[in-house]
Amino acid sequence: MAWEEKDNKLYRSFTFNDFSETFAFMTRVAILAEKQNHHPTWTNTWNKVEIWLCTHDAGNTVTDRDRKLAAAIDKIAP
Repeated sequence: MAWEEKDNKLYRSFTFNDFSETFAFMTRVAILAEKQNHHPTWTNTWNKVEIWLCTHDAGNTVTDRDRKLAAAIDKIAP
């Protein structure tokens, strides 16, 4: 599944085999986000993670910062 741009946000959902895999993925995303100083809005329910990316200080729109983080997340996604 690819990132979807909707309502001035990039969105993607990820599904894993179990909660341990899900949490490990979220931990890796958190490290990426800290390194880029760009943090997602996300939710987690058991084996599913939903992520929304937008740049708040650019008027809540999608910017290159969001695309860069999305690309980095794609590299670690299953």
